[in-house]
Amino acid sequence: MRIWHPCTQMKDHEKHPPVFIDRGQGIYLYDREGRAYIDAISSWWVNLFGHANPRITRAVGEQLSRLSHVIFAGCTHAPAEELATRLLALVPAGLTRVFFADNGSCAVEAALKMSHAFWRNLGQPEKCRFIYLSNGYHGETAGALGVCGDRLYAAPFAPLIIPQIEVAGPECHACPCGKTRETCDAECFEGMQVALDANADTLSGVIIEPLVQCAGSFRMHPPVYLAKLRRATQAAGCHLIADEIAVGFGRTGSLFACEQAAITPDFLCLSKGITSGTLPLSCVVTTDAVFDAFYHDYADDKAFLHSHSYTGNPLACAAACETLRIFEDDDVIAANKPKIAHLQAAVRQRFAGHRHVSDIRSTGWITAVSLAADPEKGRPFDERDRTGFRIYREAVKRGALLRNLGDMLYFMPPYVITLQEIDKLADIALDAVEAVLG
Repeated sequence: MRIWHPCTQMKDHEKHPPVFIDRGQGIYLYDREGRAYIDAISSWWVNLFGHANPRITRAVGEQLSRLSHVIFAGCTHAPAEELATRLLALVPAGLTRVFFADNGSCAVEAALKMSHAFWRNLGQPEKCRFIYLSNGYHGETAGALGVCGDRLYAAPFAPLIIPQIEVAGPECHACPCGKTRETCDAECFEGMQVALDANADTLSGVIIEPLVQCAGSFRMHPPVYLAKLRRATQAAGCHLIADEIAVGFGRTGSLFACEQAAITPDFLCLSKGITSGTLPLSCVVTTDAVFDAFYHDYADDKAFLHSHSYTGNPLACAAACETLRIFEDDDVIAANKPKIAHLQAAVRQRFAGHRHVSDIRSTGWITAVSLAADPEKGRPFDERDRTGFRIYREAVKRGALLRNLGDMLYFMPPYVITLQEIDKLADIALDAVEAVLG
């Protein structure tokens, strides 16, 4: 085992070697023996339009013959210019500037640094703290871990992290107010308001994953919570950072999750689906007000000194431009609606009422199934049994890459999946559960 794999207990590979993927086509991944696996999780939520998509492959190949990479400080190029123009025509009104990075964590790092440096440049360096939600996840670099509410990722590195301000997030799957998503008025917002009031003098911003905390056990909240948060951050005089790295580009049913609350954040972080899973790319989209705070004749302490070697990579930008053309040409958001409805219904038809299912929840393309030893009594499975992991292994045997998150299964397939393939995926998932739980 020469390769150290991410988010993996490497000892598991003694019994379960990694699946050796040889190629991909559409929603399928193929191993060296030619066995096919449905990519039920879009290869960590990045793939939108299928593996080896011919349009995106062609666009990258054409760009490769012209320019593969160039330093992005003091230089620019056509794919980046086109991508910025296309993005600014799609993001919420008021977002006017695009800063490129190369992965989601780095986009979050850039947004946090921009936010604090904005206040510093305006003569308020004391505004350097951030509020984040419990169970929130924003990446695994040091700054991003500082606003990570998921203990699994953050706690082991606590000595390396600057502590920020955690606020309990919405628990809409088990709402203490007894409301549904449709009737919710975000009564649970009180804790956030208290934190905003108590820290107003030192607060730089609030960071949130709009509508769905993906790595945080797929906790979901309604748009009204976002709308309240936008009003509250404006009243408190701090920034709102919307981390749409996982939920952007149609995952919640709209192109961007913020649209559903009709809000414009101060920073919008994007990655994953931006290239439809072909090449690494991310960006932070922000406002003229933020940009202007760094605009100066010349002074190192006013410029935004943050860079990555592969910032604005032309190949990635070309892939992203073609991805956005597909959205436009195929009217993807509208075309996705019946597939979204079918995915949600297919999972519910198979798992609702199952003796080990405690909850099923959906937002757009994202559907999650929580499993427990005794749902009625709230008794989870023994962690030592590794129930979710065993179900994941059974699904792989049956032809689906359906990774678990603890004892939770989730479905987030590429948009090019057919209705029949959705049914096949749901059947495989149920068969895998029954194989483990009997």
